[in-house]
Amino acid sequence: MGVTGSACNEFRSCFCLSQSVRHDDDDDEGHLLYQDGHVLQDRYEIVSTLGEGTFGKVVQCIDHHRQGSRVALKIIKNVQRYREAARLEINVLEKIKEKDPENQQPCVCMYGWFQHAGHVCISFELLSLSTFDFLKQNNHTPYTLEQVRHMAYQICSAVEFLHANRLTHTDLKPENVLFINSNFTTCYNPDTQCEERVLQDTAVKVVDFGSATFDHEHHSTVVSTRHYRAPEVILELGWSQPCDVWSIGCILLEYYLGYTLFQAHDNREHLAMMERIQGPIPCRMIRKTRKQKYFSGGRLDWDKNSPAGRHVTHTCKPLCQYLLSQSEDDCQLFSLLELMLEFEPERRFSVYSSLHHPFFSPFHDL
Repeated sequence: MGVTGSACNEFRSCFCLSQSVRHDDDDDEGHLLYQDGHVLQDRYEIVSTLGEGTFGKVVQCIDHHRQGSRVALKIIKNVQRYREAARLEINVLEKIKEKDPENQQPCVCMYGWFQHAGHVCISFELLSLSTFDFLKQNNHTPYTLEQVRHMAYQICSAVEFLHANRLTHTDLKPENVLFINSNFTTCYNPDTQCEERVLQDTAVKVVDFGSATFDHEHHSTVVSTRHYRAPEVILELGWSQPCDVWSIGCILLEYYLGYTLFQAHDNREHLAMMERIQGPIPCRMIRKTRKQKYFSGGRLDWDKNSPAGRHVTHTCKPLCQYLLSQSEDDCQLFSLLELMLEFEPERRFSVYSSLHHPFFSPFHDL
């Protein structure tokens, strides 16, 4: 959608160049070999490596065509399937840019893209730590309720913008929510007897649109990272935008508790955890799913007395029991989470409705 007509043909042919060409500048996995100080396109001076994934690497660069400002450059592996995925991601990012030319939405802004020696390179605004990395570096100290509220509102706003433009992110998780600035102060917590980091600013942006899918496009059977995967995806009942809402609910609980809720190893255990937290899987979903191997007699086939069963019982509990306080704000958050973690996608709260929930009332008059 972001690239059409003859531009689309040119766009595609650009990605088809050198499909089978192996460059001396690549390592065995297809990553571009580089050193700090290398300059790409006579423009991007590599300063440091920010991260690495299956797709490639992200580096921090000085962009000499943008008054020496710092940018993040995503360098895709010189592997055809990752180049094709990059083409799809750029298409989504172009659509976001078209619909949000002033970069007002809390979605990462793409500046541009180019191809270098078989590697697709995408230039983005430079953000800071992910909400996951900050939590990890802070010894998994939960975010405060006000921090959760502010981050949640921004995430919901970003996803509502995507949904309004017929997009589903499909891979929402704390790693894909980045702080604009993760500066912090340090204070001593006498309860934990540890130093804790206190964020100065909770402004965030949603990133990684490599799996984002338009409503009209083919929907792969399995989407989302395991811990944030909605029940309809596990049961292969088909998915659409409500699967993002389930993921947001999981993310907010993780911010609130300081740890991942659904730490499952397989689908059956994951479904058992869901039932422990949200009650029985609705019969309508059980009747519709092709995954009947997970059920017996219209119920989840799960032995609560097995070692795995005892682990789930010990690890998980009904959602309301995760409340850390009976304050009105905490109760409002859990009221919202109940609606977001509804089993049936057609009954699950939309992000639009979520933004109008009382939990977000401090933002309603802004």
